[in-house]
Order: sequence, then C-alpha cells, then structure tokens
Amino acid sequence: MIQFSGDRPHRRLPSGAAGRTRPLPHPLTPYDELIVNFCPTGMIPTKAMTPHVPVSSSEVVDQACRALDRGIAIVHLHARDDEGSPTYQARIYEEMILGIRAQHPDAIMCVSCSGRNFPEFERRSEVLELTGAARPDLASLTLTSLDFPTGTSQNDPEMVIALGEKMVAKGIKPELECFDYGMINAANLLIAKGMLGEPPYYFNLLLGSRYSVPATARHLAGMLEDLPPESLWSAAGIGLFQLPMNTLAIAMGGHCRVGLEDNIYHGFDRSELATNQGLVERVADITESFGRRLADPVRARELLGLPLSAARTAKHPTLKAVG
Repeated sequence: MIQFSGDRPHRRLPSGAAGRTRPLPHPLTPYDELIVNFCPTGMIPTKAMTPHVPVSSSEVVDQACRALDRGIAIVHLHARDDEGSPTYQARIYEEMILGIRAQHPDAIMCVSCSGRNFPEFERRSEVLELTGAARPDLASLTLTSLDFPTGTSQNDPEMVIALGEKMVAKGIKPELECFDYGMINAANLLIAKGMLGEPPYYFNLLLGSRYSVPATARHLAGMLEDLPPESLWSAAGIGLFQLPMNTLAIAMGGHCRVGLEDNIYHGFDRSELATNQGLVERVADITESFGRRLADPVRARELLGLPLSAARTAKHPTLKAVG
C-alpha cells in the first residue's frame, strides 16, 4: 500500500502505471535546493541610471563575491570597457572570472554571448576561447531574435547553431535563454538533433519584457509545459516583475535569476534604487522563510551536471589567442 502521513491508504498502482504519472506537487515532492543565478551588470544599466551597478571588473568581482558569501551559486557576467560600455573582449571576462574564483573557486561562471551589440560570430564567441582557470562553466544562448525597446537582438538560426556547437565543443553548457514560447520550441528542435550537449538542460525563462511573454503565473506555467525532460529552469522577471517571478519560481520548484541587469528598483513604486546585495538578500530571505535551502556552488554543479570547477583542475590560467 502507498500511504502518506495523515492520509488514508491508497490503492497500489497497476503494473507500469507509476512511470505514467506526474510527480506530486511540491512540497509532497521535496524541493531541490534553490539555485540563484546572479546577474549584476547586464548591458543596459549605467552609472547615470543607478550608482549601484558594478561596471569595472573590480566592482563586479567585489559584488559577486558578496553575493556568493550570501549563498548564490551562479554569476552571470557581462563585460564593460574602460568607458563603461558593453564589450565582448575575453580579457575582461578573464579578469572577472579569475578575480571571483580566487575567493570562490567553486563558483559557477556564466558568460554572455549576446548579439544585442555585437552581431559577428567572432566577437560573440571570443569569450568561449578562455581556458584554464578562466574557462566558463555556462554561456548564454538566446534561441531566436527578439525586440527590446532599444532595438533588436539578432539571433538567426545559423548563428544560434554555431554558438551552441562551439559551446558544446569547448565543454561549456549552454544557458538557454527563452523570452517566448518559440524559443523553447527552437531549443527542443536543437536538442532533438543532439546539438546542445547532454542533459540536464538549463533554461533561463525571462518574462515581462515589453515585446515578449507577459510576466504572469499563467504564462510561466505555459512555458514550463513545453520544456524537454531532464531540464532545470530558472525564472527571471524584467523590471518590476523580478520579485513576482522569483517568488513564483521558488514556490513552483524552479530556480531564480536576480540582479540589477534585469531590475534597478527595490520596490514597485520605483522610489528606491536597488542594490545587488539587497536583491540577493530579499530572494535568500524569501526562500529560507519558505523552508527551501539555497544551493551552494558545489550542490548547484551536481544539479546542473557540471564538472569540477576549472579553478580546481587547472594549474595555470591561459587565454588562447583572440583578437
């Protein structure tokens, strides 16, 4: 007999029926620890918009290490040049990754291959050439083109395939960024062709951008229905939707993305500028009060199927020749 504490006995399932049933809802199915994906900078926030956004490599390292001290597992990096503008240059990513791993060697490093400012494959993929202790664990892969209020991020099918294949060849897991249902469909097509490596697949679902999926529980649930088996998912809300989407993800058994890249305000009335530390603390407090623990980087590696950190295995960090 199958019995839960406090419940009346249930009939034993017919032979073979167990494999056809869905998991019981959380918390009857125990929660995994929560993986927090910390996105401190992005491509849009500037010091003029908020003095709290980290722009220099040293600022990013400092704020990332504070977030890691609080319990986040993944640092989602964007690079800025000396003028504070977005850049693709691998040497700047190298500075940040090595700086963070000097204090947190197991931290999971995710780099951006965004086409929002740099459409050429050589520029977008330069960061994937990092090796040694500077080799990233994850790299962002946006599955189709999409519009933002400031312009279009171009991601034609050939570019997506080329980036995905290079990530897999370099031993870097694609972070599958999906802003709408079609992007999930594109990921499923590539997975079916064996182009995105081995499971588990890691999906970052981003809701609330002006020209993509609205940030509602109904739309998030719809996106989850289309995810392939053996997937982990994280929910991000753009702007004021960050807190609602993070809270839904915690309750629904997903994971969270949080940081000033997606949202620069602390409250819904936009009267107070947020800090990265404050946003991280808020998510950590919510999940801990909820009874769901944070996944440290070592546990997050297990959940994501990632190997030991390159900082643990590489004797000397090296950077292959890049432009």
